[in-house]
Amino acid sequence: MSRIYQAGALNTTALTVPDLYVQIAQPQSLTLSGASSGVMGIVGTAAWGPVGMPVPVGSMGDYRAAFGAKQVLATDAGLAVDIALMQGARAFRVVRVTDGTDKAAVGGLGGVTLTAVCTGSAGNRIVATVSATGQGFALVVSHPVLGVMTYAGASWVALAAAVTADGSALVTVALPDDVPALAAGSVTLAGGVDGGVPSTSAFVGSDAIPRTGMYALRGQGCSLAVLHGVTDASCWTVQAAFGLGEGIYMMACGPAGDTLGNAVSAKAASGLDSYAVKVMFGDWIWWNDDTNGLMLVSPQAFAAGILAALSPERSSLNKPLAGIVGSQKAGLSGGSAAYSTADLAVLFEAGIDVICNPAPGGAYWAVRCGHNSSGNAAVCGDNYTRLTNYLARSLAGGMGSYVGSVINDTLFGDIRATLLGFLSSLLSQGILGVTDGALPYAVVCDSSNNSAGRIALGYVQADIQVRYQGINEKFIVNLQGGTSVSVATSSGSV
Repeated sequence: MSRIYQAGALNTTALTVPDLYVQIAQPQSLTLSGASSGVMGIVGTAAWGPVGMPVPVGSMGDYRAAFGAKQVLATDAGLAVDIALMQGARAFRVVRVTDGTDKAAVGGLGGVTLTAVCTGSAGNRIVATVSATGQGFALVVSHPVLGVMTYAGASWVALAAAVTADGSALVTVALPDDVPALAAGSVTLAGGVDGGVPSTSAFVGSDAIPRTGMYALRGQGCSLAVLHGVTDASCWTVQAAFGLGEGIYMMACGPAGDTLGNAVSAKAASGLDSYAVKVMFGDWIWWNDDTNGLMLVSPQAFAAGILAALSPERSSLNKPLAGIVGSQKAGLSGGSAAYSTADLAVLFEAGIDVICNPAPGGAYWAVRCGHNSSGNAAVCGDNYTRLTNYLARSLAGGMGSYVGSVINDTLFGDIRATLLGFLSSLLSQGILGVTDGALPYAVVCDSSNNSAGRIALGYVQADIQVRYQGINEKFIVNLQGGTSVSVATSSGSV
């Protein structure tokens, strides 16, 4: 009688019974998919939504459904989403933070207490209405931004059960011991409070389970992140440690109306020198918001948004930014005299970037340097941070399948094939580039870097070298002109 086994489940050297043995081998895949490089994490305030929980958002419609309308606050997460969307970003993980004094809106209807499921002032616009229908009663819970939910039941007990079963319900229903009879009526919830502006520690949050603040972005696949509107330099090194551990490029910023001298001093005093953090100068941006009108906003979301829209080998330098009306230093009309070459040199030498107009390519708003906060010239570019994090996160997400495999030449070959195939795909897509005809990568995984002693202890090592493409930051054009200039051509006259 023939037998069927999964490949690897049968010891084919110990068969004693004559028979047919069929082994099913799974299709082998030696491909490695790249990690997402455009997900942007935002930690900020909101008038609604869960606190300390990362919520996926892909549009302003998604944001409003989860967090309500934008607020007139520099720390508002909705502003960061809107600004980044205009730069081309398309995927977000939003974490709401509060100062702990936020309260949920409450209302009484026919002896039953209705409480908004989230804290915040948005709950004050929730209207709950009970009306009679042909089959009993209907409870309609509506909000002009968050939506409308309808529940049916013949009693408050049935309506409360229907609300509890709805994972997207806007309210909770608390029944008293003596449950009243249903009757038509309506109530607008009140008492919802956003609370004050959270402290820096609330934005940073805690890494203990359940994680809060910045740490709630752990494991969410973000490649960039902002603590929106936070200007406290004391948390920059904490952001750097988080960014290094998670492969996230953190966008920091100085206070509004900052001076060059104070910015340089604050950066030095913070002890920050890391490719994981980009520090934007505190020359805040005038933004004409479609909800709140003209506002002064942090430059963080502009820098993060344009980087999220770019491939990881590229820099934010000289990329036009959308939606900027002006800046504090340049005013609402812009201006070419906002920064001198000496001013820019002071900032860039200190590892601080800035958004200004004009840019090297013309009279438009753009990030002016494209550097992170590191003082090391080999790693100070946006492209180094982004591409290094992209490669590391791609390898971390796809190479773990080889753990537990038997160590032999076949394993070495499979590892090399997977890595070389991935790097080759990056080359074909322009993320890596050829210079002087030489491949920009090499992979070693064989007996030359895996000794018998190491193999006996269960170690396998793959050594990868990747040469990144440079960024044209200082473009020099030499011009020689005049009537006495002798021009030589290789192909004769025109």
